[in-house]
Amino acid sequence: MPIADRQTRISLLWLPAFVPLWLAGCGAYGGGGNGGGGGGSAPSAPTGLTATAANAQVNLTWNASVGATGYYVKRSTSSGTEVQIAAQSATAYSDNSVSNGITYYYVVSAYNSYGQSANSAEVSGTPVAPPPPAADVTITIDPTKTKPISPWIYGTNFYSGNTAPQPNFTFDRAGGNRWTAYNWENNYSNAGSDYIYNNDLYLCNAGCNAAIPAEAVRTFIAADQSAGLASLVTFQLQGLVSADGNGPVSTANPPDMTRFKTVADKKSTVSSVPFTTTPLTTDANVFMDEFAWALDQKLPGIFGANPTHPTFLSLDNEPDLWNATHLEVQGSTNISSTNFITKSVTLSEAVKDQFPNLVIFGPVNYGFNGIYSWQGDLSLSPTPNGENWFADKYLAGIKTASAAYGKPVVDVYDFHWYSEATDGTTRVTNMTGSSLTDAQVQAIVQSPRSLWDTTFKENSWITNSVLGGPIYILGRLQAKIDAENPGMKIAITEYENGGFNHIAGTIAQADNLGIFGSLGIFAANFWPPGGTYSYTLAAFRAFRGFDGANANFGDISLQSTSSDVASVVVYASTDTTAPGRVVFVAINRSNAAKFTAINGQALSGTAHLYQMTAASASTQSVVQPVFMGPMAVSGSSLTITLPAYSVTTIDVH
Repeated sequence: MPIADRQTRISLLWLPAFVPLWLAGCGAYGGGGNGGGGGGSAPSAPTGLTATAANAQVNLTWNASVGATGYYVKRSTSSGTEVQIAAQSATAYSDNSVSNGITYYYVVSAYNSYGQSANSAEVSGTPVAPPPPAADVTITIDPTKTKPISPWIYGTNFYSGNTAPQPNFTFDRAGGNRWTAYNWENNYSNAGSDYIYNNDLYLCNAGCNAAIPAEAVRTFIAADQSAGLASLVTFQLQGLVSADGNGPVSTANPPDMTRFKTVADKKSTVSSVPFTTTPLTTDANVFMDEFAWALDQKLPGIFGANPTHPTFLSLDNEPDLWNATHLEVQGSTNISSTNFITKSVTLSEAVKDQFPNLVIFGPVNYGFNGIYSWQGDLSLSPTPNGENWFADKYLAGIKTASAAYGKPVVDVYDFHWYSEATDGTTRVTNMTGSSLTDAQVQAIVQSPRSLWDTTFKENSWITNSVLGGPIYILGRLQAKIDAENPGMKIAITEYENGGFNHIAGTIAQADNLGIFGSLGIFAANFWPPGGTYSYTLAAFRAFRGFDGANANFGDISLQSTSSDVASVVVYASTDTTAPGRVVFVAINRSNAAKFTAINGQALSGTAHLYQMTAASASTQSVVQPVFMGPMAVSGSSLTITLPAYSVTTIDVH
């Protein structure tokens, strides 16, 4: 090796370790070089830094710096104090360790083997949650428009005969065809067309001593009071009651007066004998005012002003059908609407003379055609636009009688409502199976709308052949009452909508209960069908005891409107016993999940969700709400996804 080369090699050995090797050949160290020097430097600061905020994320991009081999990303929550959070070679960075609502500040510097650049210009970004998706359905609550919810809308007929376990009913009715010819003195009754026009002790069987007058009714009321229920009992208006329990009665030439006794509404018009709880059973008459008096003797205070569990009185049962259901006493010619109104006034005044605070229900129409035309009464000329209906004549007659008597003679307009809606072929009340077509399900779940919805036209003989349009029976009746008898209440003491073994029945029944509360209906009694009906009873549990204990819907209804009534309705309530508590029952009657916004009611605390769907019900022996968990709420809006064909109770407190 030449001496000069050996000198160069020796020189390299003592160069400081921190000097880059390429400098050993540069002019600075006398190594020759290429003239002019060359050398290296750190990259320039990045330019074009931008920050784009997203949901829990800030995305950064910048321009590449010449000569840079990488970049330091720096962040802070205050301007000018950024510290390094990442080092990378790319010119884009997604910061996913951020929280929505906080502003973050960023700078970026470039580096290479010669060093680090100055920081870029500072940028900032504030991540935000995305706006909620647009609601499929919007529910608007107006908390300034309220109605008290009557406790008596959660009722049934013959409570003790219902399928166990019972939901938390509040009201029981002793009604039906059996009671029209019931004789309180001997407890005999006639089955009418329900069973071969049989005189017997059907109404006074187990636990009832038929030798004690009125025992069939006394035991009914006493059992209701023990269960915490109000009662509705039937008084006999037709005019004849069973004299014996000797079996079938001939209908060849009705009535056979050897088998019946005559009703007298007011005992003093026939006899001077004082009231007694043990009347003679060998005389010709059965007295209605004495019947009421005897019940009060046995159960003091039941007809008073404010009993804990009141007993109300019904003026018989479905009189517009007597010539069909009670041929044995009525014959083939029905009672005229004029005669019926007269008899109603006479009986009502007779019992109110004894008990002025007694609440009386009438006329107990069997259904639409009774309300409309009294089954074709020739004295009426009803029109589809609502004029000259039987209801108009009845209300006018009651108004006149009440004015003369000095107080209302009938307090509650009562009727029955077995939905006539069909799927085009089958009536909903005959859709009783666990497997239904889509058309059948929709016929059932939409049918309650005929109670109130002026835009809904069900498929039935009523809409197609009589009215030519929507029924909205409650709205029509309320308008008539407001015009003739302001203050008279409304009751529906028998009703059905089918679907008894399907989630459709749960939905329809829940809708019924919501409607009754929101429209201020005074009382309502579901009529249990033959067979099983657990799905219908489940709807009561959406309002009563939905937590499996004693959590109930509120007692004040808030006005609620839906942007899509055919799909979703929500009933809203507050609770006078628990300020701040709000309870909703949300019903999705469509075959798809619906993202639903409930707006307008101030909410605070926690929403406790209870839900019934076809899937949840299919695994239960007793169909009932399933607790779905809590959800924090605040402000005046709540959003929730309602499953297809579901009933959801939302208890906010």
